[in-house]
Amino acid sequence: MARLVQKPTINNQPATNNQQMTISNQLWEANQDIAQACLLHPFVQGIAYGTLPSAKFAYYVGQDAFFLEAFARAYSVAAAKAPDWEAFMTFHDLAAGVLQELRLHEGYATKWGVDLRSVQPGATTRHYTDFLLATAWGGDVGLITTAMSPCMRLYAFLGEKLAEDGIGEHQYTDWIRTYSSSDFLSLVQQLESLVDRFATASTPVHSTYRYAMLYEQEFFQAAWQFGE
Repeated sequence: MARLVQKPTINNQPATNNQQMTISNQLWEANQDIAQACLLHPFVQGIAYGTLPSAKFAYYVGQDAFFLEAFARAYSVAAAKAPDWEAFMTFHDLAAGVLQELRLHEGYATKWGVDLRSVQPGATTRHYTDFLLATAWGGDVGLITTAMSPCMRLYAFLGEKLAEDGIGEHQYTDWIRTYSSSDFLSLVQQLESLVDRFATASTPVHSTYRYAMLYEQEFFQAAWQFGE
C-alpha cells in the first residue's frame, strides 16, 4: 500500500472556464482523477455488486466508525469557530448527520459481529483522523470545511453512480441507499455551501482538498487489503 508521506501541493490555478464555478465545484472538478479511481476501486465495485468479502467490509465498518467520531469532533470545533449563528447551526446540523451515519454503522456492526468500542485504528485511519483534527484545531473555518468536504462529496458521488442503474438486493444495499439518498445529498450541499462562503481559491485550500481525497482512496485500499 502506498504511503502518504509528504503533503502534496497544487500550484496550477483553475482553468479559465472554471472561474465562474463555485470554489467547491472547482475543487471537486480538479480531483476527478481520484474520484474516478475510487469509483473503480475493487472495494467499491465489490459493494456495488455485493461481492465484497464480508470480512473486508466488517473491517471497513470499524475503521469508518472511528473516522466518523473524529469527523463529528471536527464539526464541533468548526462550530466553535463559526463567525455567525447561521454557520454555527449548520455545523451542528451536519454533526447530527454524522450521528445518523454512526447508527447505520452500529447496525452493520451487530450484523457482522464488530465491537465498535474496541476498534483499533489502522495506520491509514489514524493518519487521516490526525490530519482532519489538526486542521480543525489549527485552521480557519474555510480550511476546515475544505478538509471535510471531500469525504461527503465523494460518498454522494459513489452512491449516485452505484445506484444509477438501480440498486440490487444484496448485503450492501443499505450502504448504497444511504449514500445515494436525497437526505445525504442535502448534507453534502450544506457543507459545500460553507466551503463556498469561507474558503478562498488558494494553494493551501487546493492542497488540503486533494490531500483529503488521497486519504479517501487510501481508506478503501486499506480495507481492500485487510486479511491479505
